[in-house]
Amino acid sequence: MTHRSKSTLFLIEQLIVIAVFAICAVACISILTAAYFYANDSKATSHAVLRAEGAAEIFKATGGDTSVVAEIMGGELRGGIGYSGSTSAVVYYDSTWQVSDETNASYVLHLAVAASQLSHGLVEDDLIIVSGNILVSRITGEELVAFPVAVRGLVMRNS
Repeated sequence: MTHRSKSTLFLIEQLIVIAVFAICAVACISILTAAYFYANDSKATSHAVLRAEGAAEIFKATGGDTSVVAEIMGGELRGGIGYSGSTSAVVYYDSTWQVSDETNASYVLHLAVAASQLSHGLVEDDLIIVSGNILVSRITGEELVAFPVAVRGLVMRNS
């Protein structure tokens, strides 16, 4: 009878060890899964910031010319051209952050721009502020990064 009792206790002890191990394994798997998704989100945000900063630098270097931003970044221009009203540049990216078309896109960069005339002018030119908003989001609409951008420019008067 004592032999049987020791076997039962050993079996119960082994079941408890296996149960504790299983609980720890489930906890580790859930932590690793969360870390994987967090790393992917962080990577996407880093790429989004780089693309948005690039768009902002091109925007400032060209005096707010949205058509040049769209051309250099491989996107498309929407709206008017120049300072005649609101325009926007849209660039689509696939899952590896390569420029893509809209049907294969996972991410989208949108630069919306509006020009505003200042109250004072120069002799032959008018000083304007070209301001815009850069938004990089997932194609589903989830925002990754957004910030405003502005540059001063000159618009030549038509004689």
